[in-house]
Amino acid sequence: MYTSLTTKRFANPQSDFSPGPAPFLDWIEINRLVVDTTYQRQISKRGAENINQIAENFDWSKFAPVIVAPLEGGQFAIVDGQHRTTAAMLRGLEQVPCQVVQADRSKQAAAYAAVNGNVTKTTAQQLYHAKVAAGDLQAVQLSEVCAIAGIEVIRHNLVQSQLKPGQTQAVGALSRCLIKYGRDTLITALQCITQTADGNAGFARSTIIEALCEVLHEAPTWRDSGEALLRSMDDFKFAEAWDEIAAGRDQIFPGTAKKMMINIIRKFLTEKLDQNSEMRAA
Repeated sequence: MYTSLTTKRFANPQSDFSPGPAPFLDWIEINRLVVDTTYQRQISKRGAENINQIAENFDWSKFAPVIVAPLEGGQFAIVDGQHRTTAAMLRGLEQVPCQVVQADRSKQAAAYAAVNGNVTKTTAQQLYHAKVAAGDLQAVQLSEVCAIAGIEVIRHNLVQSQLKPGQTQAVGALSRCLIKYGRDTLITALQCITQTADGNAGFARSTIIEALCEVLHEAPTWRDSGEALLRSMDDFKFAEAWDEIAAGRDQIFPGTAKKMMINIIRKFLTEKLDQNSEMRAA
């Protein structure tokens, strides 16, 4: 679905409009591009990993023009794009598309700070939806799991009280659980949330999802008990379990909270499912 751009949400700028000389686009030889070390960052370990990833998956549709400023002698200072230009070099390319701006060193540094400091962070949820649209195999598999389990990965972060039944922000936990525990265990764990009680709005959380997957993975007879499992989980109070974990603690570390939730769920299902099995056997 496509929509047009709109400015209705925004206030009109109050400052004077003086954008400077208009930039122009050009293909420039990489050997004419240089880096000003007085304001440019050195390529870190993470930056090197990013360069390797760009090079391995090089695609012009993912390559934004490099922002450069002209220098004396026919060279150009890179204002933004050091990593992708280096990746292009690794692919043996001799030229890259550039946006040429007229800026002295102070303006170059200010532009560098603005470009790298005023970036709208993309959430994990937004990346997930982009990957689904792009046909990424793992993302598509996860979207199929979510559809079966009644889960919706929302695009923007909300406080837990604003979430509706089935809505979640825990795309990282969902991805980890799909890889670690597999499709069936993850679907069942999610259904223990979405298909019990009143849908347990706000409790499709990372800690709970991972704890349920761990418990069901360890006890496949519980996981495969179908309706008996869901009817047992009808009586599980997610809010009370969460409050029990949080009671008296200013901060809960994710690993600790997960272990505590595992113990609470395991104890609950041991009493409910094992007791029911004994009653049927009698």
